[in-house]
Amino acid sequence: MQNSQHSDGIQVKTLDAIEIADIITQTYGDKQLAMFNQLSKDLAIKVFEYLPFPNQELILRSLETEEVKYLLNGMSPDDRTAFFESLPPQTIKDYLKLLPPQERSIAASLLGYPKDSIGRLMTTDYIAVKIDWSVEQVLEYIRKFGRDSETVSFIYVVNEEYQLIDDIRIREFLFAPLNAKVRDLADSKFVALSVNESDEESVKEFSKYERSALPVVDEEGKLLGIVTFDDVLDLINQEITEDIQKIGGTAALEYPYLQVPFFELMRKRGGWLVVLFLGEMLTATAMGYFEAEISKATVLALFIPLIISSGGNSGSQASTLIIRALAVGDVYLKDWWKIIHREIFSGLFLGSLLGSIGFLQISVWSTFTTIYGPHWFLLATTIFISLIGVILWGTLAGSVLPLILKRYNFDPAVASAPLVATMVDVTGIIIYFITAMIILQGTLL
Repeated sequence: MQNSQHSDGIQVKTLDAIEIADIITQTYGDKQLAMFNQLSKDLAIKVFEYLPFPNQELILRSLETEEVKYLLNGMSPDDRTAFFESLPPQTIKDYLKLLPPQERSIAASLLGYPKDSIGRLMTTDYIAVKIDWSVEQVLEYIRKFGRDSETVSFIYVVNEEYQLIDDIRIREFLFAPLNAKVRDLADSKFVALSVNESDEESVKEFSKYERSALPVVDEEGKLLGIVTFDDVLDLINQEITEDIQKIGGTAALEYPYLQVPFFELMRKRGGWLVVLFLGEMLTATAMGYFEAEISKATVLALFIPLIISSGGNSGSQASTLIIRALAVGDVYLKDWWKIIHREIFSGLFLGSLLGSIGFLQISVWSTFTTIYGPHWFLLATTIFISLIGVILWGTLAGSVLPLILKRYNFDPAVASAPLVATMVDVTGIIIYFITAMIILQGTLL
């Protein structure tokens, strides 16, 4: 790893770490390795932290042991934990052996927290001071150790047992008299995250308090680390990406699209397609059950796509709205009755709206043609009532399914639009033909 320019003639030393990481990510194979090897050691560490996992893994495999040791040791604890948790257990053990005792202890400690917990997100690089220090002591301490801290926007105040007492903005120290004490600036008002909480909680807390960093404490209130906004932003992007992929009817991808192995991509997509295909086979079965009705009144078949697509679309709308509302904390499980109550009226309104359009369309066409036969009014009434029933069922299914999944600790995003639409297709056929049998009995049927 040394400093020069890459093969396209761009001086990498004139770019920041993020820009260099973007350039490396967009290249492949030996060229990617050659570009990384041109970086200085310190710059290489920063760039490595911004690279996606597949690129990180490729680069480490190409480096000498001493280079790997320097790279891993120089990474911030939270970024190193994120990298380690994507590796097989044996590989993690091998890499841990390359770290000095103190860093190894930190890495093992962070990996010891539950997956998807706040403990996995935090870093131990922060500034903590004692409450009886003077402002002058604090500023001197920051000058000495601040470069190794993830952020110095907030200074954390602890007691002799290392319990968190307060977090104070750095500007408070900058404008305070040098002989003032930390206790003079502290008000004991702070927000902290519990180390074993879900990492989703950190997203909610950051959104609520608009902080660049939040401290992490254990059950006894001892300061263990901090979570910074950049890690939360990465988490938000990751969760949004996973939700969009699941809502689209595919399993979540662990890596960027172009870096996912072909057969892994086929497994992620094919599994859901098989499930949806089997679901649609039930739709064909339902239609077969009403074959006699279709043979008597073939005009009913003309409206099957209209009925099932309207129900599926309404269900997809409802599921998408509820999944997103659950994700951002707009609604909670305790709001289930409010949601159902709202969706009942939504389904009735939307069903009546589309049903009226369907009724009007049949009425207008029957004025000029005989395509719908002499019983067009009963047919139009069938379509009107069927659409109300199907859309009402679609909105209820689409809104309730994410709540059920959330209740049993499954990801609500699994209630994807294609899955809800498939469910509603089957029931839509049943609702449609039962309605037709009741209204058209003795005329078309």
